[in-house]
Amino acid sequence: MRMNTSKTSKERSDLLKGLQIDSSDREHRRSSFPFKSIAAVIFVVGIVLVGFFHSNAGELTVAEGGHPIAHAAETQIERQPVAVEFPVRNSSVLDATGYVTARRQATVSSRITGKVVQVFIEEGDEVDKGQLLARLDNGLLEAQYRLSKAQLEAAKAGLLESEVQSHEAQLNLSRTKQLSERSLASRAELDKVLLNMDAIGARTIRVTREIEVAVQTVQLHKRLLAEAEIRAPFAGVVIDKSAQPGEIVSPMSAGGGFTRTGICTLVDMASLEIEVDVNESNINRVFPGQKVSAKLNSDPEREFVAQVVTIIPTADRNRATVKVRIKIMDNNRSMLPDMGVRVSFLENEG
Repeated sequence: MRMNTSKTSKERSDLLKGLQIDSSDREHRRSSFPFKSIAAVIFVVGIVLVGFFHSNAGELTVAEGGHPIAHAAETQIERQPVAVEFPVRNSSVLDATGYVTARRQATVSSRITGKVVQVFIEEGDEVDKGQLLARLDNGLLEAQYRLSKAQLEAAKAGLLESEVQSHEAQLNLSRTKQLSERSLASRAELDKVLLNMDAIGARTIRVTREIEVAVQTVQLHKRLLAEAEIRAPFAGVVIDKSAQPGEIVSPMSAGGGFTRTGICTLVDMASLEIEVDVNESNINRVFPGQKVSAKLNSDPEREFVAQVVTIIPTADRNRATVKVRIKIMDNNRSMLPDMGVRVSFLENEG
């Protein structure tokens, strides 16, 4: 009985020892627990602060002193995502410089030599096709025109005379034939009347030809008289006034510097295009119909749409370049002949 009691006490003692915590393990747990707890609390507080400032960032502004100030509730604007579409732009495959040129430009002159008496244009004037630009001294030409008209009238009068003579010859021939049939006129008289008829017919033909020549002469002098009035060959803008009243103009230079070869220089602004010299090593990047972006040196902020018209099939051996003609698609009056321009050849869309 006593043995059982002692055994039971021993078992209880062993069980209590198993439930006890080792002192070293207890000290280790005590030392590690505060640091882990503090780190966890700092991590949670950091997440809360980041979320708070992120949600209220749109409601804060900075005052002049540098301190944040909250907006009033009524000024807050609810932000919503907005989809923005940007234009698609082809990248440039080659950049070059060139000049604006006029495809249609002419120095207007006269076909005859004469003295200028009137000039009706100034630089910058817009003129229409056929508009009168200047007038030359036409006194001599007008006299020649009147002379040719008088010669035409004289030729027509000669034709009337020939017609009268032809009618008279017809009557003589009829009478002579009747007399010859009655043996009252000899054969020689009849032959003479016939020859006279032939002569009058030939004279009539000559007078007719003279009338034709006179008509052509009148038209020639009328044309020369019209040449004294210099008119615009096409619609455009006058960029240079070369002659003044009192000066002599001629289609050919007479030397000495006193003879002008033109009245003015006319440019068709609708025919403006760009000429660019491209290095021959890069010409394979350019092709007809290629889109081009152009900017004037005088207005680099504005972009013009252009297109390659053609590549001149020859190269400059001294400069190792090939000339490219570019058509300007935008009709803009800010472009003037001989202006500098920068162009970018765009890559092919396809």
